[in-house]
Amino acid sequence: MKLLIRMFITAILVVILSHVMKGVHVAGFTTALIVAFVLSLLNVFVKPVILIFTLPITVLTLGLFLLCINAIMILLCSAIVGGFYVDGFLIALLFSIILSVSQSLMFAILGKN
Repeated sequence: MKLLIRMFITAILVVILSHVMKGVHVAGFTTALIVAFVLSLLNVFVKPVILIFTLPITVLTLGLFLLCINAIMILLCSAIVGGFYVDGFLIALLFSIILSVSQSLMFAILGKN
């Protein structure tokens, strides 16, 4: 149940950010739910593999390269989900930062349950 609530919150944030940011396009709320689901799958299965391969550059940049990895996850999700488009890498980078911060705030406000 907790996972479904988190995905629903993420979908709402994706819709809000798509209205605020000019380079992010979401066809509708159903697409945003699919984006939230695909992003969670990418973060569970693909991101750890990428983290292992990019560990030297991540250590060298003191962890800042993780922001680039998050942007790559957003671009990969954009390639997978029809109806969700991100115009470029910098937009994906900004989108991933704002989404991460807003998710953290929402989950902190709503509590751990």
